[in-house]
Amino acid sequence: MQKYMTRQRRLLLDYLRAHPDVPLSAGQIAADMQDGPISASAVYRNLSDLEAEGKVRRLSRSGSREVFFQYMDAADCRNCLHLSCTRCGRSFHMHALGAAQLVRDVARNDQFQIDRSESVLYGICRECQAAGREDG
Repeated sequence: MQKYMTRQRRLLLDYLRAHPDVPLSAGQIAADMQDGPISASAVYRNLSDLEAEGKVRRLSRSGSREVFFQYMDAADCRNCLHLSCTRCGRSFHMHALGAAQLVRDVARNDQFQIDRSESVLYGICRECQAAGREDG
């Protein structure tokens, strides 16, 4: 059930819509919005409600207790597989053709239907791979 659209909720949604592929902690969001008329407690409360409504996804990174939230209600995020870098934390949309092939292969080979809206594949992005080669 969607809650009433308060001014604080609208401001938070506007902020999240401007950062659709960025996993953000509630603390980061509250700090970024501290100059606006939204309190940190309203950020936490609204994130919880938005998660229950399926508009944001709660994520955690390996080796960290910190929780991150990613806006998922953007049209290009619906029904899309996401790739999440375990080094830098960035999130990407998986290329549509590759995602479709993966979903078909899993359905055919494993008789398993992937829920694209809930699926995240973890690994290391191109930029972090390149940086790792330079460091090594």
